[in-house]
Amino acid sequence: MTTRTHTPPTPVKWEDDVLVLLDQTRLPVETIYLRLATAEEVWGAIRRLEVRGAPAIGMAAAYGLYLGIRGSKAQTYEAFWQELNRQADYLGTSRPTAVNLFWALDRIKARVQKDAALPIAELKAAVLDEALAIQKEDAEVCRTIGEHLLTLLQDGMGVLTHCNPGALATAAYGTATAPFYLAKERGWNLKVYADETRPVLQGARLTAYELQQAGIDVTLICDNMAAMVMSQGKVQAVVVGTDRVAANGDVANKIGTYGVAVLAKAHGIPFYVAAPLSSVDLATPTGADIPIEERPAEEITHGLGKQVAPDGINVYNPAFDVTPARYITAIVTETGIFKPEEIAKSKT
Repeated sequence: MTTRTHTPPTPVKWEDDVLVLLDQTRLPVETIYLRLATAEEVWGAIRRLEVRGAPAIGMAAAYGLYLGIRGSKAQTYEAFWQELNRQADYLGTSRPTAVNLFWALDRIKARVQKDAALPIAELKAAVLDEALAIQKEDAEVCRTIGEHLLTLLQDGMGVLTHCNPGALATAAYGTATAPFYLAKERGWNLKVYADETRPVLQGARLTAYELQQAGIDVTLICDNMAAMVMSQGKVQAVVVGTDRVAANGDVANKIGTYGVAVLAKAHGIPFYVAAPLSSVDLATPTGADIPIEERPAEEITHGLGKQVAPDGINVYNPAFDVTPARYITAIVTETGIFKPEEIAKSKT
C-alpha cells in the first residue's frame, strides 16, 4: 500500500545566520516566529517556554552556544575553550530538569575538544556544524521511536497522552506522538485523548493543535477527566514523553504524568514512555536525584493572563514530577523497547 509521508511542523530552524523559533506561548491563536541572534535571547526563549520540549530545548541551546561564541575574540584554544564553557554554563541555567539541554551542550564541547588543533575560526564552524547535526539526527530518532511504539499499538485503539511530546517539541514527529503520525501515514485510525496539562496547557494549546492540523483524531480532555475516560474503556494505552530517565528507570516528565501512570496501573492499561537516548541519564541513579524546576507562581494564579486566585496566596508550582519505574510498562528509545529496569541496555 502506498503511504503518504506527513511532515509535522518544525519549531526550531537555522536560517540566515540566526535561530528562528516558533513562539509556542502564542499558539494556537497566533503563529509568531522569533529571530534570535544572541545566547541571551536564546536563554530567555527557553526560560519563557517560547521553545519547550526536551529535544527542542537541546537543539535551541546548541544553536545558542554557537551564537554565544561566534563573535569570540579568543586567539588561543585555551581562551576559546574557557569562553565556550562559560556560555554553556550560562545556557544550562535556563531550565535544569531537561537533560537534553546538557547533553547537547556537552556534545558540542566534546566536538571542540576533538578538533582542538583547528584554527579558532574552524572551531566556531564546528560548533555550528554539530548543532545542525543534532537537529538532523533528532528527526531520524523520533521516527525510529515511533516505529518501535507502533508495534505496541493496534489500529482502532484509544491512546491517552500528556503534555506535548510532539512535533512542536522535537525536530519532527515528536517522541510519544510519533506513532500517531506514522499510524496516519499507514491509514490507521487511532483515537488520541490529549490531557490539557495544567497549569500552562501544553496539551490543549500544542498537542491538540498539532494533531488536529495533521488530521489525526484527537479529543481534548481536562486533566481530571483521565480516570473517567479510562474507566469507560476508551483508552487502551498511555504514551508519554520524558525530560529525563534515571538509571533505575524512573522518569521525570511534565507535572501530572505521575498521576496518569497511577491511574493507568489501576485500570490495567499499559503505560509507555518515549525517550530518545539523549534523555536517558545513567549518571542519575534514581528519580529522587533529578532536579525539579519550580516555575513562577503567576502560571497558576494568573491563568492565561487572567487572575484566578487571591492576591498573596501561597503557591507550589513544580514543572515536573517523577514517575517511579514500577508504574511503567516499557521505555521506548531509538534502539528498541526496554523494561524500566533494563534501560541501561538501551545505550549499549
